[in-house]
Amino acid sequence: MNAPTDTPRDLVIVGAGLAGVYAMYRALEKGLDVVGVEAGESVGGTWYWNRYPGARCDVESVDYSYSFDRELEKDWKWTERFATQAEIRSYFDHVADRYDLRRHFSFGRRVTSAHFDERTSLWTVTLDDGTRHRTRFVMMATGCLSVPIRPDLPGVEEYAGTQLFTAQWPEEPVDLTGKRVGLIGTGSSGIQVAPILAEQAQSLIVFQRSANYTVPARNRPLTEEEWRQVQETYPERRAASRYAPAGSLSTTHAQKATEVDAEERQRAFEARWQEGGVLFAKTFPDQSSDIVANDYAREFAESKIREIVEDPEVAEDLIPRDHPIGTKRIVTDTGYYEMYNRDDVELVNLRKHPVEQVTAWGIKTDDASYELDVIVFATGFDALTGALTSIDVRGARGAVLAEEWEHGPQTYLGLGVAGFPNLITLNGPGSPSVLANMSTHTEQQVDWGMDLIEFCRANGIDQAEPRRDAAEKWTEHLGEVAEGTLFTRAASWYMGANIEGKTRTFMPYIGGFGTYRRLCDEARDNGFEGYVLTRASSGATA
Repeated sequence: MNAPTDTPRDLVIVGAGLAGVYAMYRALEKGLDVVGVEAGESVGGTWYWNRYPGARCDVESVDYSYSFDRELEKDWKWTERFATQAEIRSYFDHVADRYDLRRHFSFGRRVTSAHFDERTSLWTVTLDDGTRHRTRFVMMATGCLSVPIRPDLPGVEEYAGTQLFTAQWPEEPVDLTGKRVGLIGTGSSGIQVAPILAEQAQSLIVFQRSANYTVPARNRPLTEEEWRQVQETYPERRAASRYAPAGSLSTTHAQKATEVDAEERQRAFEARWQEGGVLFAKTFPDQSSDIVANDYAREFAESKIREIVEDPEVAEDLIPRDHPIGTKRIVTDTGYYEMYNRDDVELVNLRKHPVEQVTAWGIKTDDASYELDVIVFATGFDALTGALTSIDVRGARGAVLAEEWEHGPQTYLGLGVAGFPNLITLNGPGSPSVLANMSTHTEQQVDWGMDLIEFCRANGIDQAEPRRDAAEKWTEHLGEVAEGTLFTRAASWYMGANIEGKTRTFMPYIGGFGTYRRLCDEARDNGFEGYVLTRASSGATA
């Protein structure tokens, strides 16, 4: 095993996605001795791995981008309203090359453990090749949706055909011409990939366990005039986004859905449906907190499904029955409902006819058999916590992260964990995370973490650890805010409900990104209130 270097580093960054790339830029800007570790062979994070056909961001591309450098904004031109995976990955390549960041990352390596030594106030980060890094701080930029769930289906290991996973799609093109394809999973990835599979394959069988609401993306190329206007207004746009409820510009109707008449509600919902995108969930301000308002939105969406899908039985199977609209992330699609009007596409409702067995030749349900050449698994992720608990993280006083979070994650501001000094968690549980524009969110998270590192260096602080009572209070607040919404009524991955045995607790902060940012600002401006700041050499606390 390789011995760690004698001189400890200032920082190890785990991950080279949206957060990891920006964290590396900031660390180098501040003159830190830093190294990054990334399992993929290049930058991009989720956009490196999720290469499946149809993969596309549901935040408008002009907002899903870094704001830290005005020259970068001018230098890069987005081509579409909602960028494809390929274009987003090219953007990350561009950023990494522009600021010469690649050489500071170790690619193709996974972190297997991170152990904290209270005596030296150092972390030892161990990689899968035996390399070890000693470091003052560790910044976990491991991603919200980066640990795919392998399907737990009887006989799946016996299947003799081709298995593909949306979360780990091959880099080389996959030829599905003449193939009988089965798709398992109808979350965002499944809904995005399905219409393209239908176009390419001889036939497509969609195996649906849980129906999801999806809204047309209405994607299109950006015109020269639109791009000119974006460039002219970028500074104001970014400034407004930094404290906006979702981290990007969005508006809701001036009145509640329950305060306007049926005709006005219909007009508002129709306008949002035609506009396209996830903001349909925010047409009215009370849509996520008042079940009556939510029912208005749900009934409108369901009428659209029945209008588009020609077979009434299929339409009813596509309508969710288990959650208020928007309490599972609304998906955006291109031709998903229309796809079911094709003769070569079939929907299998697994709530009615569950899978009995995967065989060498395909899938057998309780009432039919389906011979398949290819099975595509779009079966989701161990969201928010999975990437962190899959690493052997051990902190002070014998604390083990996976054990600490066994009954649900507990953090302080989503940025630190009691028992784990000098560990900074980005975009994870306890922060707005996936409920905000991840680009704006990432910059806030990284900047706050860098401010903490800088504060400790300037004041001779060896260990910065959230107080247990502060973390408990924050996590309690997290739950209280969530209970004021309809989101806790859904068995979603926000709740960890997609993982067998995982404790169900609402993990993101749903009080609004702007509110959250102000709370983080306040804690920072008060000398990182909520933290125990220790000068280990003297035993004193700041």
